[in-house]
Amino acid sequence: MTMKCITVYTNSYETFSDIYETVLDEQLSDYEEKEIKGVTVSDSGGVPEEYVEKMRLRPDVAVMKIKPKGITILQHGEVFEILIPVKEPVHA
Repeated sequence: MTMKCITVYTNSYETFSDIYETVLDEQLSDYEEKEIKGVTVSDSGGVPEEYVEKMRLRPDVAVMKIKPKGITILQHGEVFEILIPVKEPVHA
């Protein structure tokens, strides 16, 4: 399964929490960048599920799961990455 990655450029959990729902409501186009309440947010394209496992092993990465929505949030360095599952198109 591929996951859509939205990068939020802040290292403040409080700031991230304040704009999280707004970020999810935004329908960013592929690689579109926007500013939400003074914070840069961008669609970083798709990442494979293995990316989460690889990042989870790093000691400098915090991993949070929003189980009802299947969302994974990675925090590392100066960014939060919101990984949203994307249904693969069914080819007939």
